[in-house]
Amino acid sequence: MNTLVIDTNIFMSGLIKKGLTRKIITNSKINFLFPEFELEEIYNHKKEIIKKAGYSEKEFYVLLLRLLKYVRIIPTDVVVDYKKQAYEIIGNIDEDDVIFIATALAFNCPIWSDDKHFQKQNVVKIFKTSEFFYFIN
Repeated sequence: MNTLVIDTNIFMSGLIKKGLTRKIITNSKINFLFPEFELEEIYNHKKEIIKKAGYSEKEFYVLLLRLLKYVRIIPTDVVVDYKKQAYEIIGNIDEDDVIFIATALAFNCPIWSDDKHFQKQNVVKIFKTSEFFYFIN
């Protein structure tokens, strides 16, 4: 496994605290993909992240930019052709997860998520954080 789609909750976890998730993002040799559409979700939760992490707004942006160096932002137009198939896979379970499934289908790769909704489908492989211990240096 060398490429993974990273879901928003995982990415935000890496923003909030210095721990295993951040270490995986910054120290593994995995190519992480992140749908550009989900950047808005991070910005929508900026105040919550700042409060939980105890950051200033400047510290939030510094860390956000640092973590974004380790992920490839995938433009929505790259995955749009996969959205219908992704909706058929997970749309009835959780519509918010369609963009991640579409990205995984477009790049033929798994998703990193601890979201239980992903476990209710069996088309795209899902990795949980607890499965990454042997992928980090």
